[in-house]
Amino acid sequence: MRKVAKVNRPRGLSSAAQHAELKPGQKSILIAGGAGFLGSRLCAIYLQKGFQVTCIDNLSTGRVKNIESFLEHPCFTFAAYDICDPLTLNGKFDYIYNMACPASPPKYQADPIQTLKTNLYGAFNLLDLARQSKARILQSSTSEVYGDPSISPQPESYWGNVNTVGPRSCYDEGKRAAETIFMEYAQVHHVDVRIARIFNAYGPDMDPNDGRVVSNFITQALEGRPITIYGDGSQTRSFCYRDDMVDGLMALMHVDTVDHAPVNVGNPTEFTMKELAELVLSKIDTRSVITFEPLPRDDPRQRCPDITRARTLLGWLPKVALKDGLDNTISYFAAELAGAGSRVVAAE
Repeated sequence: MRKVAKVNRPRGLSSAAQHAELKPGQKSILIAGGAGFLGSRLCAIYLQKGFQVTCIDNLSTGRVKNIESFLEHPCFTFAAYDICDPLTLNGKFDYIYNMACPASPPKYQADPIQTLKTNLYGAFNLLDLARQSKARILQSSTSEVYGDPSISPQPESYWGNVNTVGPRSCYDEGKRAAETIFMEYAQVHHVDVRIARIFNAYGPDMDPNDGRVVSNFITQALEGRPITIYGDGSQTRSFCYRDDMVDGLMALMHVDTVDHAPVNVGNPTEFTMKELAELVLSKIDTRSVITFEPLPRDDPRQRCPDITRARTLLGWLPKVALKDGLDNTISYFAAELAGAGSRVVAAE
């Protein structure tokens, strides 16, 4: 096992993370990728619910600042692990989330082989741990398994239109293969698996340099730089606010009536890239203007979830409209950039 980073804590971290002794009736949860913007929110909620929370993250894209307020909590343990390595974690877990993998194209394309390893080796390692612990385990899959879809909205029954050898393939095919691994463990080893196909989550605790479209547009506008749209801006995405997304993931994790098949988790309201850019500009007092660049290879033309299964199975629907979620996200990024010394213009 490779130690990636060290965080000073009162009870310290050895080469194997060990959570504190469980109280009677207390549940234990492992969140891989727990220093990311979704994973850290899961950590916070489960601590509030009284769980013993173990967070592992190699900090390649996750940030210690997202979890630093938990580090002294008696029910929280952090260890800097890479899930590609064999996991030597002491203790038994009731639930495991696999949230570990860069999700933005610039991040996952920076080291495509590592992205593939994270998806494949990570799936095997976490599933073996789940099998050993008899834990329920959730895989954070992605809408990218649908590739450049020929139908919209995309139901879970759609097999997708994915290039296996393109610049996005390390992520798209890695996530598709991970779904296969999870399903085989369910069928062969009877592991209780859940597969969530995440559609474009955004919100506070994202890295301003994340590289996804919401963070790009907001930081560009706050710094007075041109807002860059790739292509003509007619391609669509569906944006799901962080709190709605986490509610959906938790609903899937804790529902008992499930057949292990994937579930779309996202907001079905579709926006073009041009509409998103204009909405961001309407909320920030900025000199920024929209500019257009060539569309990257294999960039999907549409992305919109059919959430019938989530609504029926989980009773889940997103509640936060994009215009409202952007307000919170803009305020967060403005504070982040101001703290980093960036030139930030005033938000309305």
